[in-house]
Amino acid sequence: MACQVVIAGGGFAGFYAAQALERLLPEQSAHVTLVNEANFLLYTPLLPGAAGATLDPRHVVVPLRSQLRRTDLVIGRVTGAEPTRRTLGVLRIDGEQLELGYDQLIVALGSVSRTLPIPGLAEHATGLKSLSDATALRNQVLSCLDIAESIEDPARRSEYLGFVFVGAGYAGVEGLAELQDFAVQAIELYPRCRAQGMRWVLVEAKGRIMQEVPASLSEFAERELRRRGIEVRTETTLAEVSAHGARLSVGEEIPARTVVWTAGVKPSPAIARLGLPLDGAGRIVVDATMRVVDPAAPSPAATTAGAPIAQVWAIGDGAAVPDASRPGQACPPTAQHAIRQGRLVARNVVATLGGEAPRPFRYRTKGVVAELGRNKAVAITLGIRWRGFPAWLIARTYHLLLMPGFGRRLRLLVDWNVALLFGRDASSPGRLGAPTPLEHD
Repeated sequence: MACQVVIAGGGFAGFYAAQALERLLPEQSAHVTLVNEANFLLYTPLLPGAAGATLDPRHVVVPLRSQLRRTDLVIGRVTGAEPTRRTLGVLRIDGEQLELGYDQLIVALGSVSRTLPIPGLAEHATGLKSLSDATALRNQVLSCLDIAESIEDPARRSEYLGFVFVGAGYAGVEGLAELQDFAVQAIELYPRCRAQGMRWVLVEAKGRIMQEVPASLSEFAERELRRRGIEVRTETTLAEVSAHGARLSVGEEIPARTVVWTAGVKPSPAIARLGLPLDGAGRIVVDATMRVVDPAAPSPAATTAGAPIAQVWAIGDGAAVPDASRPGQACPPTAQHAIRQGRLVARNVVATLGGEAPRPFRYRTKGVVAELGRNKAVAITLGIRWRGFPAWLIARTYHLLLMPGFGRRLRLLVDWNVALLFGRDASSPGRLGAPTPLEHD
């Protein structure tokens, strides 16, 4: 009977695990099933480009069925698991509850936006974690300009021309830079708004923006943002959000109808329903080979934190995979690590099925890239620091090479070159995937 391998999650980690299993496992000996909430891999580093209208939103996703030819796809939401019975619960998109049996389970459910109990945050702010978020932000900017243009009172108009981003990591800085670029071009079509001007504010709780890069590149990025008129508030937090603006921890009130929350991520809530051991941050506890371990059980080897749970593996943002380059810490939630964890866990599953020992995960970050809009970026490649236009070229090349599929890469090239030649498309894509209801006569 063929071995049943189930992968929960179709992000970078799950997608590359499935792709590697297709290549490594003989078709007759194993059956691979991937469970995901949508039939696409979302290329999250390009979400700011989709929000800022340099990319068509459809071009930052990769259809899973076009890339995984031997993997069965179940489109639905993971609802739980019973490790003792080796079953995974799934709520399919048509509402039917499924129970998938497995011989090997790979959990790659990823992460969601991490929020804090800030008054008004859930009601009046939006994130930048999904394709819907990106298109909604693009629509929001244009809607605010449309409304502001028809308002006579400058004080009321300022609410619609105020934009606040909270969290100055990669997502916050890149999202703000791209969206501000888009708005600067679009505002040329709005005479009243252009005369009054917009206000863009970046709020960061720590002492500098972009903690992921060295201080010199962080300072360059901050200077570039300030040069474009963007206000940067470091060592400042968000105290409250209302329908009319944001209040900061220093007491400053910022009139704004758009508040974007990009202050970190947390493991997917579905992970807590799997019955697997979790660490203090809610991530699944694994050993160096990415096999789930029970810290309470006696370890058969001194190198592991507990006894491995047979046939269950965890990778990606929702797993505390030990970082070999930083002893005592888990790997950061980056696409670089997720891709390599996916490929290695596939090899480890195959090795385990063949009676061989799995290999530990060892990877050191090769570099980082962060676009700042207007053909500017910061980057580190093999220890070399880049800034400005050369870094922008490196960032674009990196994303182009990492995007799966030749057709998707060609679409990126076309979109980027059209935007360079003709500017950003200042039209609203509407609510993608939400049909207009029919009215009764």
